[in-house]
Amino acid sequence: MATTALPPDTDADIARVTEALAMITPRWNVRILLALSGSPLRYSELAAKLPWLRDGQLHPKLTSLCDAGLVERAEHDARHVTYGHTERGAALLPILPVIVTWAEEYLETPEGPLPAIEQIEDSLTLLTRRHAAAILWVLKSREEVSGRALARIVMPSSDWTNIYPPLRQLVADGLADTDGTGQPYRLSAAGDGLGPVLGALSAWSVGQPLDAAAQHPVWGHPQARPAPRPWISSQARTAPTALPPARTPQSPPAWHNQDLFSHAVTARPKAALPAGGPRR
Repeated sequence: MATTALPPDTDADIARVTEALAMITPRWNVRILLALSGSPLRYSELAAKLPWLRDGQLHPKLTSLCDAGLVERAEHDARHVTYGHTERGAALLPILPVIVTWAEEYLETPEGPLPAIEQIEDSLTLLTRRHAAAILWVLKSREEVSGRALARIVMPSSDWTNIYPPLRQLVADGLADTDGTGQPYRLSAAGDGLGPVLGALSAWSVGQPLDAAAQHPVWGHPQARPAPRPWISSQARTAPTALPPARTPQSPPAWHNQDLFSHAVTARPKAALPAGGPRR
C-alpha cells in the first residue's frame, strides 16, 4: 500500500531502502555483521569477538539478523552450530565503506577522526529518522519544495503541519537547508552527497550489483561521465579501523575479515549518535 503521494515505483523504492536501513541500524547489528565477515563462527567464537555484549543481548540480535535474511544459522549436529553471512548479508558489506566515505566528507568531528565503525553508526542514525528517506527523495527530485507541498507528498493522510518536526531535524542534522520560516526547503551539500549511499542501498534491496547505483533514477547520474573515482576513502587509517583497499565501481568489492572492525577491542563501544544531530 502506498505511504506517500509519490509514483508507485518511487514509493516502493523508498520503502525498500527504509526497510534495509531498519535491518542494519539497530545497535550492534553492524558490528555483529563485521565480526562474521570471515568464516562461519560458533556462538562462543562470535561472543568472544563482541565481549561487551552479554549472552542475553547477542542471542536476540542474531535471531533478528537471521530473520532478516542477513545471517544464516547452520546446525551441523546437536553440539556444532555456526553462524555466517547469507549471500544477501555478504552483499551488504561493501556498502559500509560507501557510508564511511560520505561521513568523512560531511560529518564534522571536532574531537578528531572517529573510527570507521562509529562513522557508520552515526550516519545510519541520521538516515533512519522518521520520514527522512521520503523527504530526502522529494528534495532531491524537486530541488526546492515548500513545507506544505512536501507534506502533501510525504504524508498525504496527516495534518500538513506534521511535516515540520522531521524537517527541522533534517536541517539540524545538516542534510537539508532553508532560508527561514516560510521559505522552501532544499538538500544541503551533505544531503545531496548521499547519492552513492542511498543509490547503493536501493540497488542492494532489489538484488542488483552496487554498480547499478550510478543509474538510480533519483540518486544516480546516468547522463554524467565523470572521471572514475573510488567509492571508498583512500585516507590512511590506523589499525584497527583500516578500510578495504580503494576500488572503482567496475572492480569487485574487496572485503576481508576484520575490515572496519578489530577483534582486539575489549572496551565497550560508546553508544551510537543520540537524537539531536551529528557532532557539529
